[in-house]
Amino acid sequence: MAARPLMCRELVELVTDYLEGALAPDIHRAVAGHLRRCQGCTEYVSQLRSTVDGLGSMAPRALDPQMCNRLVAAFRGWSTTRDAGAGGT
Repeated sequence: MAARPLMCRELVELVTDYLEGALAPDIHRAVAGHLRRCQGCTEYVSQLRSTVDGLGSMAPRALDPQMCNRLVAAFRGWSTTRDAGAGGT
């Protein structure tokens, strides 16, 4: 994968491991290189970092259990739905 530039879709699949510092060095370099060239993915990663930082400061009980269940239900099929209709990179 590191021998060629990453596509946006590939970066999205790797972003969690990238933010956690869990990628192999060559893959990390490929992600960093993509982020230098792609403003959209750079903004996506920045927004994800902000979300993680914000959620990390929430107390575990701050989210109502019913709301938690609704969110889990809403996102359970999200990747399948997105993949079915995705036509971009």
